[in-house]
Amino acid sequence: YDAIRNLVLDEGIRLDGRDARTVRPIWSEVGYLPSAHGSAVFTRGETQALTTVTLGSKDDEQMIDGAFVNGYNKFLLHYNFPGFSTGEVRPNRGAGRREIGHGNLAMRSLKKVLPGLEANPYTIRIVSDILESNGSSSMATVCAGTLALMDAGIKITAPVSGIAMGLITDEKTGKYAILSDILGDEDHLGDMDFKVTGTEKGIVACQMDLKINGLKWEVLTAALNQAKEARLHILNEMKKTISAPREDYKDHAPRIVSLTIDKEFIGAVIGPGGKIIQEMQRETGASISIEEVGNKGIVEIFADNKAAIDAAVTRINAIAAKPDIGATYDGKVKSIMPFGAFVEIMPGKDGLLHISEIAWERLETMDGVLKEGDKIQVKLLDIDKQGKMKLSRKALLPRPPRPEAAPTDNKTV
Repeated sequence: YDAIRNLVLDEGIRLDGRDARTVRPIWSEVGYLPSAHGSAVFTRGETQALTTVTLGSKDDEQMIDGAFVNGYNKFLLHYNFPGFSTGEVRPNRGAGRREIGHGNLAMRSLKKVLPGLEANPYTIRIVSDILESNGSSSMATVCAGTLALMDAGIKITAPVSGIAMGLITDEKTGKYAILSDILGDEDHLGDMDFKVTGTEKGIVACQMDLKINGLKWEVLTAALNQAKEARLHILNEMKKTISAPREDYKDHAPRIVSLTIDKEFIGAVIGPGGKIIQEMQRETGASISIEEVGNKGIVEIFADNKAAIDAAVTRINAIAAKPDIGATYDGKVKSIMPFGAFVEIMPGKDGLLHISEIAWERLETMDGVLKEGDKIQVKLLDIDKQGKMKLSRKALLPRPPRPEAAPTDNKTV
């Protein structure tokens, strides 16, 4: 114990032969798992993280139901640290305090650079599996997570890297040595484990474990400056693999389209008991969610192919559209009444086609004129204050010529 600490303090040589500032060799690759929406493997020395990104819809958001915090979370990060990563033989059970703490640090680091809702409508889940660990697997998760997000086409504001800094001190002599990219043994033998994550412009998250009674300001400043040097070095190595997010999502990644509709149409899109929205999902194959925000309804359409999204968009636009007076519509006869027929011109919107507006000639009865299910073209003549629509079919038909008047006999009797 003392021999190793003195070797670092007196000669500046660490357990693996490095000096205090050197970062271990780095290797990384993106698209490592071709079927994932985004993936990356990041290796630094004997620490390796395999990270995947999965893109989901609003239905995949995490519900938070705490004593003081309630809501939904669109970004999830799960950190797995199996026993084999450190050569241990132990059962794989639920996440412990270590996994939760390290995963939370990585999550806070990456959440800072995620784009806003307009640029990223997805619910994002990152899973980091540690395949090998000898020092700072949480920082490897941050680096691999950044690479996987860019591989998935998520437009992060800036790449993030992380580094674990160590410290060895001698209270008697006042000597100290700050170590970059510490090993597992250096974490055990040293006095500090200081994890720092950030972009080229600054720090986004940090976490410190101390075994001594505080740090002098000069030591903390030196540690932060040395951490910056190491972070920028790692960022440059990461950029050799991928320097910016991909222009588009992968072909097999699902697509999301967001629509904004007036609040008054939310009920019409959902339908009684969810009938309309369930029918649209069943017939188009898309997943549809709707949320009321202020005086608007935000509709998210989620599908794995463009045809399904286009079909759902068309149907929702038809429901949420406002009929234009004077416009012509392809309608469908919904019911026949003695005084005319009710014709649906948009999903959930029908108007009265009065018997006098069906044809130019006078009709005495509706028998044999139209039947339910007939498709006809109609013109919207008017909408009254109650929203009832007046339709006409004869307005689209050529007006028949007026019959010539019968000749009169002007002969005087």
